[in-house]
Amino acid sequence: MCRRSPPTRKSSDSLSQCRSLVRRWAWLASVTGGLGWLAGTAEFAAARILPGPRTGREIARMVLTSMAIPPAAVAHRVRGSVVHRRARPLMAGDLAVLFDRDGTLVHDVPYNRDPELVRPVPGALLAVTRLRARGVPVGVVTNQSGVGRGLLTAADVARVNARVEELLGPFDSWQVCPHAPGDGCGCRKPAPGLVLAAAAELGVPPERCVLIGDIGADLDAARTAGARAVLVPTSVTRPEEVAAAGAVAPDLPAAVELALSGSLR
Repeated sequence: MCRRSPPTRKSSDSLSQCRSLVRRWAWLASVTGGLGWLAGTAEFAAARILPGPRTGREIARMVLTSMAIPPAAVAHRVRGSVVHRRARPLMAGDLAVLFDRDGTLVHDVPYNRDPELVRPVPGALLAVTRLRARGVPVGVVTNQSGVGRGLLTAADVARVNARVEELLGPFDSWQVCPHAPGDGCGCRKPAPGLVLAAAAELGVPPERCVLIGDIGADLDAARTAGARAVLVPTSVTRPEEVAAAGAVAPDLPAAVELALSGSLR
């Protein structure tokens, strides 16, 4: 009959050393992860604060919401993955993706009439290129109340839109609301008119469209039209808009992946 040899002092010491080494690596990993999170949060907060106005109250709000947005985005992604774990990815022909222009595709320059001031946000070209590679039609739905206010002309808007296409490539649909807020039109977001018009032009039912924007009016326009939406928060996004969003992404490429995943409701 064989008997297991009792552990020797040498083997016990080796086991203790292994456990100590594992604890050290776990501590190092947690510290490294924490520093990475702090660096990423600082970079995200700085990108939202730099455009201004950089008042004390605004800086405090941007720092707090910048800390909250990434966990919210991860939570939305995990929830969608669990709820829709059997959903197949959407294929070309199943989907169209619409973008808000100012603050979403390009940095917001209020009432911009100068094409040279157009600057795509980080990840914009990657996001739209990913969609085009999948054969997904892309469109832009944008409020341009500067026309209705007399601050811009339709030609100014067209020149800026043309510059957007020079930098990001052609879009399959452009829908522009030129009205001022008090005009009572049905196209100015949060009304659904722009989304419905884009869906009709693209030949995709509204419920198969995803609108990616940076404020609550974008999400409300999508919901009212029967479409889905992803919020990509910026410095102007209010905390309550983030809380009310059905899906949140930290940037445009992540928002596009959510749109393609088939997990949005």
